[in-house]
Amino acid sequence: MDLATWITFCIATVAISLSPGPGAIAAMGAGLNHGFRRGQAIAFGLALGVWTQLIVIGLGMGALLATSTHAFSVIKWAGVAYLVWLGIQQWRAPGKPLVARDDTPDTVPRRQLVLRGWGVNALNPKGTVFLVALLPQFVDPTQPLLAQYFVIGATFGTVELCVMTGYAALASRVLGLLRTPAQMKALNRLFGSLFVLAGVLLASFKRAA
Repeated sequence: MDLATWITFCIATVAISLSPGPGAIAAMGAGLNHGFRRGQAIAFGLALGVWTQLIVIGLGMGALLATSTHAFSVIKWAGVAYLVWLGIQQWRAPGKPLVARDDTPDTVPRRQLVLRGWGVNALNPKGTVFLVALLPQFVDPTQPLLAQYFVIGATFGTVELCVMTGYAALASRVLGLLRTPAQMKALNRLFGSLFVLAGVLLASFKRAA
């Protein structure tokens, strides 16, 4: 991949990562409820989810997902169920002040947040279909594919990690200023509703004929 192509791909991945979606909701929700230090762990999970998507595409299963109605439906509804479940969990979260300030312990393991982030991105066939259409524009079939996929994966994963870390920091610092139980409960319900909305939008998504 030449430098001009890489720069274009990098700009595209920044735009994709910045766009509002389940990943951004998950990162901000984690920052809100667990503070930056612990909540940032979800960004690693989201990056792992992106890498999972790229591995699926690299192994040729992305094309199957994009063309097989049955495979697409199975992954789509698993993703819908997961997003709705996250929404319910967030909605039911207690209205308590930010639980993970830098000097306050948190009982939620970081690995749980990593797995949550991974699930948000990995169980999203909409993202797979989108990447199947996007990646061929940046891959030169006359050059070694493994090296190109390595560059693509490293770039996309790094961008996703940085952007989602920013979302978590934003939520922990800005939304964390709202500390009363009523304010926190309202924010939890807002993010819970956004998760459910993301699930509804995914449910309505159909692959191109």
